[in-house]
Amino acid sequence: MSGVLTSLRGLTVTYGSGEAAHMALQGLDLDILKGERLAVIGESGSGKSTLALALGGLLPPEARIDGRIDWPGFAAPPRAGRDIGFVFQDAGASLNPVIPVGRQIAEVARLHLGLSRPEARDRARALLARVRIPDPDSALAAYPHQLSGGQRQRVAIAAAIAGEPSLLIADEATSALDTIVQAEIVALLDELVHAEGMTLIFITHDIALASGFADRIAVLHDARLVEARPAAELLGAPGQAYTARLLASHIGLDTPPLIAEEQP
Repeated sequence: MSGVLTSLRGLTVTYGSGEAAHMALQGLDLDILKGERLAVIGESGSGKSTLALALGGLLPPEARIDGRIDWPGFAAPPRAGRDIGFVFQDAGASLNPVIPVGRQIAEVARLHLGLSRPEARDRARALLARVRIPDPDSALAAYPHQLSGGQRQRVAIAAAIAGEPSLLIADEATSALDTIVQAEIVALLDELVHAEGMTLIFITHDIALASGFADRIAVLHDARLVEARPAAELLGAPGQAYTARLLASHIGLDTPPLIAEEQP
C-alpha cells in the first residue's frame, strides 16, 4: 500500500428536507489507501451503503451531500464502471434478466476500454474463467436465471472488473449466499484485488467475515464513524465501547477465519 486513494472530510449525506430529513452519514472523516482491503461494518441503517453510493457518485437525486470527497489517487475524478467497480447484494437484480451474461460483461469492456465486439467477447470469456465459472464458453450465452446464486455473483464480479477499475466496492455482496459460497466469494475477491492491484471496500454486517481478510476495519454506527483501525488491533482491543459491544454480540467471531492466512 502506498498513498491515499480517496480522502473523505466531513462527509455528510442527508435524504429529504425539513422535518422529514434523514441524515444517513454525518461528518465522516476517513482516508482510504491505495491497495488496501477496507472492511466497513455496522448494523443495518448505520450508513454503510450510503457511503458506497457517495463514493461512486450514485446517490439518488433527493440526497444532499456536504463535506468533501477528494481523489488524490486519480488524475481526474473517477467514473463508476470504469474507475470504480460495484458488486451489490443481489446479483439477480443488478444483472439484466433478458440479456446473456457474456454480452453484459462484454458491453462494460466495450464502453470503458473501447474494445471491438470480438475483443470484448474474448475479454468476457476470459473474465468468466477468471471468476471460475464452469465452461465459460457455454456460460457466455447463459441468462442469469440459468445460473446459481453463487454463479450470478461471480458474473457480477466479472462485470464489475471488466473496465479495469482501481477501486472495487462490494456492498453486502455475500449476505444472500450460504456460508460455503460466502467463503468462496470472499476468497475470490481477495485473490482478484491482490492480482490486479485494486483497492477493495468490503461492506458487511458480518464481523467474522471481515476479520478473515481485511487489512483495516471501519465501524459505523448511527451515521457516524466510530473508529477505523488495522483489523488485528481493532479485533484484539477495540477502542470504543460500541465496537466492543458489537464484537461481543457476534457469535462465532472466535471461529477460524474463512480465508487462511498466507504462510511464510
